[in-house]
Amino acid sequence: MNKKQIENLLSQMTLDEKIDQLLQLAAAFYSDTAEEKTGPMSELELTQEAINNAGTTLGVSGAKEAKRVQDQYLKNNRLNIPLILMADIIHGFRTIFPIPLALGCSFDPTVAEAVASISALEASVSGLHVTFSPMVDLVRDPRWGRVLESTGEDSFLNATLAAAFVKGYQGDDLKNDLTKIAACVKHFAAYGAPIGGRDYNTVNMSERELRQNYLPGYKAAIDAGAKLVMTSFNLIDGIPATANRWLLRDVLRNEFGFKGVVISDWGAVKETIPHGVSATEKEAARLALVSGVDIEMMTSCYNHSLEELIKEGIISEELVDESVLRILTLKNDLGLFENPYRGANEERESETILSVDHRKAARDIAKRSIVLLKNNNILPLQANDKVAIVGPGASSNDVLGAWSWQGKQEESVSLADGAKKCSKNVVIGKEKFDYFEPSEKAIEEAISLAHQSEKVVLALGEPEWMSGEAASRSDIRLPKAQIGLFKAIKSVNQNVIVTTYNGRPLDLSDVDEAEAIIVAWFPGTEAGNALADVLWGSFNPSARLSMSFPESVGQVPIYYNVNNTGRPYESAPNEKYVSKYLDCSNYAKYPFGFGLSYTSYDYNNMELSQNRMNKDETILVSITVQNVGKMAGEETVQLYLQDIVAEVARPVKELKAFKKVWLEPSESKKVTFEIDEKLLRYVHSDKTARSDDGQFKVMIGGNSRDLLEKVFDYRN
Repeated sequence: MNKKQIENLLSQMTLDEKIDQLLQLAAAFYSDTAEEKTGPMSELELTQEAINNAGTTLGVSGAKEAKRVQDQYLKNNRLNIPLILMADIIHGFRTIFPIPLALGCSFDPTVAEAVASISALEASVSGLHVTFSPMVDLVRDPRWGRVLESTGEDSFLNATLAAAFVKGYQGDDLKNDLTKIAACVKHFAAYGAPIGGRDYNTVNMSERELRQNYLPGYKAAIDAGAKLVMTSFNLIDGIPATANRWLLRDVLRNEFGFKGVVISDWGAVKETIPHGVSATEKEAARLALVSGVDIEMMTSCYNHSLEELIKEGIISEELVDESVLRILTLKNDLGLFENPYRGANEERESETILSVDHRKAARDIAKRSIVLLKNNNILPLQANDKVAIVGPGASSNDVLGAWSWQGKQEESVSLADGAKKCSKNVVIGKEKFDYFEPSEKAIEEAISLAHQSEKVVLALGEPEWMSGEAASRSDIRLPKAQIGLFKAIKSVNQNVIVTTYNGRPLDLSDVDEAEAIIVAWFPGTEAGNALADVLWGSFNPSARLSMSFPESVGQVPIYYNVNNTGRPYESAPNEKYVSKYLDCSNYAKYPFGFGLSYTSYDYNNMELSQNRMNKDETILVSITVQNVGKMAGEETVQLYLQDIVAEVARPVKELKAFKKVWLEPSESKKVTFEIDEKLLRYVHSDKTARSDDGQFKVMIGGNSRDLLEKVFDYRN
């Protein structure tokens, strides 16, 4: 269909039909089982006609069911307008990949694109059209459970990966490429900064901070072509994002040029009532529509109120038309008018999901996401080492992480199973081991196996439910039982290697005496194989932290790109009246960009092509990186900048570029970056982005802490 045909279709719709297009309902409304329908139908008090004509749904699963639901919908729709099927496909469909926070640790946009592409293929063949991904919320507080859905604390890295996710999901020809699905970037905006790390809580920040650090990720996804944007649950300057006209119309539509569909998060329109900005569903509907929300997810304020608001002259029907036109355009962009069963293919579905190739990709990507934090020359393990694999994560298949909607734990690989493929000298306990209250038998068995072995892999961490939505924690240490287990194991065997499954940065101070620490995150379907590959050295770890690990929860929110204070600790570390804690360090235990390898890299010979740069010029900055170890590996070379004196105080460092380089033992390579005026820009006090004259510090290294530096002068 062309634009004129879509507009003609809109002109044939009744007001009720148009209002129904703005409604999104969960899959239960379309179930052929009466029991499944009863709860949600009564809760929203919708007529059967509204349900029959709701424009989109979420959570339908499987090609056969997708076809049935679409067929049922089309039979009831007077104008044969198809239904859009959406779902939360966050880090895989049936083949589950590492959580997004772990994917961020790859520092590799090709990884993000591959995950999105495979996820799109499995989802599309199962009948789905839209995913609620990527989530690009900047995160700095690991107490918030949803940090696992973000790619980290740095806006540049988030933006780079956001664009890659969109490209992977949507491809270059969304309408005709039936292996692709539409991407919905979320949550707009600043959902990742809730006060106290408590989910759904208030966000309070300046507009300049919002523009500088939080909006770039969304903008990158939109520039990459994302078809939808989802609003966030939180307040922005005291106004809920879902009722924030400045945010959704002035910024998103007018400044960013977004022409796609805006959808609320689950129930967010009606939640403007407890937020205290609307008193009734009718007022909530008016605020959301006027602000620019096209689709209301799982509340019925639009359905119950928009017709009355139009009849009373409070809003115009043209405002509804505007939203419906965007929804119809999305349906056309997906090719649903020509092929309402787009992609759904039961035969191909069985061949495609969880295929051998997809599992292979999941294993490879998981390896690239696992971070080695500590190693006192105990790793990699050798095939002849007698190794005990003990702890709650040893034989667990709880390795998928939150939002693994279609993933099945029984299809995942445990660490114990992966370890057996790497060595015949592995011993594993038979007792079931709980994360919080292990039995005495399980503890005794673990200690006995540790005592009999040369080395111990102690698998600790969080179960899946401890991170994700509505999973905020005030204490991000390991559970007490696990700390006790570590101490008991350490008392009988000093060669303890700690691995963790986790959805957030943890305070690992209680296991700091381990000889090695590996953060595996939630690695997905191929978890055990990937982690064993790293432990036994068939893969040299290369991942770098995309989010800082604190020394103590009292430090959070903690992140690398901080502003200096008027009394910086570094200027007088032995003085009392400087910005510091009395009882712990100012710094992260493991900072952003940090990660070890089984080899070592030296950085030297940092050079600038010139010491002064004018507006239309560029500076080349180069450094020589040498592999000084005995194993080949991939290093992530990171470039940071600081505007030393600026109109607005600037962070002590900001990531501006990174490159991955493969080095054989003793090999060295010269890595070069180009700095132009765009890299020097920041958001000034008048909210415009531009660069300042003055000195800039350029820093290069393997993480945000250990850097070589030079200074150059810039003039506009």
